[in-house]
Amino acid sequence: MTDGPLIVQSDKTLLLEVDHPRAGDARRGIAPFAELERAPEHVHTYRLTPLGLWNARAAGHDAEQVVNTLIEFSRYPVPHALLVDVAETMARYGRLQLATHPVHGLVLTATDRAVLAEVLKSKRTAGLVGDRIDDLTVVVHPSERGHLKQVLVKLGWPAEDLAGYVDGEKHAIELSPTVPGRTPGEAPREWSMRPYQEHAVDGFWHGGSGVVVLPCGAGKTIVGAGAMAKSGTTTLILVTNTVSARQWRDELVRRTSLTEEEIGEYSGARKEIKPVTIATYQVLTTKRKGVYTHLELLDARDWGLVVYDEVHLLPAPIFRMTADLQARRRLGLTATLVREDGREDEVFSLIGPKRYDAPWKDIEAQGYIAPADCVEVRLTMPESERMIYATAEPEDKYRLAASAAGKKHVVEQLVARHPDDQVLVIGQYLDQLLELATHLDAPLITGATTVRERQRLFEAFRSGEISRLVVSKVANFSIDLPEASVAIQVSGSFGSRQEEAQRLGRVMRPKADGRTAHFYAVVARDTVDQDFAAHRQRFLAEQGYAYRIVDAEDLGTESEQEEPAA
Repeated sequence: MTDGPLIVQSDKTLLLEVDHPRAGDARRGIAPFAELERAPEHVHTYRLTPLGLWNARAAGHDAEQVVNTLIEFSRYPVPHALLVDVAETMARYGRLQLATHPVHGLVLTATDRAVLAEVLKSKRTAGLVGDRIDDLTVVVHPSERGHLKQVLVKLGWPAEDLAGYVDGEKHAIELSPTVPGRTPGEAPREWSMRPYQEHAVDGFWHGGSGVVVLPCGAGKTIVGAGAMAKSGTTTLILVTNTVSARQWRDELVRRTSLTEEEIGEYSGARKEIKPVTIATYQVLTTKRKGVYTHLELLDARDWGLVVYDEVHLLPAPIFRMTADLQARRRLGLTATLVREDGREDEVFSLIGPKRYDAPWKDIEAQGYIAPADCVEVRLTMPESERMIYATAEPEDKYRLAASAAGKKHVVEQLVARHPDDQVLVIGQYLDQLLELATHLDAPLITGATTVRERQRLFEAFRSGEISRLVVSKVANFSIDLPEASVAIQVSGSFGSRQEEAQRLGRVMRPKADGRTAHFYAVVARDTVDQDFAAHRQRFLAEQGYAYRIVDAEDLGTESEQEEPAA
C-alpha cells in the first residue's frame, strides 16, 4: 500500500483526494482516459467508461499505460478484475478495421472471426454491408461508412478507420511568416505556431481525422489554419454563427497566404462558395418543406478538408451530414468534448477520436492563457422572493432563482471592484440582461442584435472605447475579446458544463501585463440555481480550477472569507 492520492474501486470509479500533494500529477495522469463525475471540495469522483478508454486507445495510449497509471497513484491495491476489464475494453478498439481492398473497394476486416460474425448477426448492420469476401472480410457500401461506424460503437466494437481519404481539390495555402498590425501604421510582426499547436496539427494529420481539444483562448483557429496549410486543398469550415465566420475569415487573411477573394461566406446573409468556404451550422440545418435545402454545399466542391469549429455544439442534423463526409479529412476543434445530450460517441465515430488534448493548467503554466480566479458568489433570497420560488411550478423554478432581484446589486458591487478592467456580464434571460445593461449603462448584445452592430460593439470593447458589455449566450463561443479580464455570470443554460468552460474562456487570453482573469458566478442559495452551478463547474474542476465561495453579504468587506467550492 502506498500513500497515493487515488482510490480505485471495482465499480470503475476513481476517487481523487484533492489536497494530496500528488493530486495534480494524478489528475494529469488519468485525464486521457477518465471522466470527472463529481467535484465537491475534498474528493473528486472520476469514472472509467468504454468511450473514454477507446478515445485513449485511438490517441496512442495502450492498456499497459492506463494500468500503470492506476497502480502508480492508487492508495490501495487496484482490483484485479478492473485491470482485466480495462485491458479487454481497450482491446476491443481496432479488432474491426475499415480498409480499402484492391478489388472490392471499401471493406470491413476483422482480426477475430467471432467478432465479425457477431456484428453481422446484428439487425443494426443490415443494409450497411454487402457480400462476404472471406471469413474475416465483408464489403461495405461506401455511402454507409459513417453509419456503420456509428452502429459498431453502439455494439461495443469500435472500428479503426484505415480506409484513407480522397485528396480533394488542390488549393495552395501557406502560413504567413508575419502578421499585419491591428492598428493603422503598426508594423507587421513575425510569428510562428506555438509548440502545442504544432503537436495538435501533427496529431490530427497522422491520425487522419479527429478532434483537437484546446482551452479557450489557446488559438484553435491557428490549429485549423495549420491543418489547412498541411492539406493544401479546398476547405469547408463549419462555425457557430456569422460573427464567428467573419473572425475566421479575418484570421485566415492575417495568418495565411489566402486573400479575401479566396474565402467565401455561406450564411443567412451570403451564399458564396469559394476554395475556402465558411458556413454556419444554422444555415446548414435550415429546413424548407421538410428538406435541408443547403446540403448541396457539401458537394459543391471536391473538399479536401472539413473543419468543425466548436465541435461539441454540433447540431444533431449535422451528424447525419457528417456520416456522408467520411471520405474527407475531418478536423473537430473544441475546448471540451462534453456534450449535455450524451452524444460524445457520435463525435467519436463520425468526426473521429480525440487526437490531441492539452490540459488547461499546462497551457496556463506556459503563459499562453491567463491564470484564472473562479469565485461563486452565493446570494440569499429575501423571504418573500424565496416563498414565491418555493411554491412555483418545477419548470419555473430555475428562471425565478437565476433572475433573483438581488443579483443586480451583486453585479454592481463586482463591477465596482474592477474599475480598470474590461468586464463582461453574461446571462441567459433577456429581461434580466436588459435590466442589468440599463443599470450599468452598458451596451447589450443578444441574438436580436444585428451582425453589423455586434461587430461594432465587440470592436469598441477590444479597443477600450467601452469597458462594460452585457451579453447573452451569443457570446458563449468563438468570440475573440483578448482584453476581457472579468466575466460575471448571472444565469446560464441550466447545468451546462461546456457553457461554463466557454464563458470562462472569454477572459483567458493572456494579458499584456500578466494579470489574473476573474470569473464570477452569481448564484441564489438553496435553489436549483445552486444545484446547477455545482454541475456546471465539473469540467473546470477536472481541469484543476477550484471555485472559492463568497457570501454576497461579505462583498463589501475588505477580506473575503475563502471557502472551497462544495
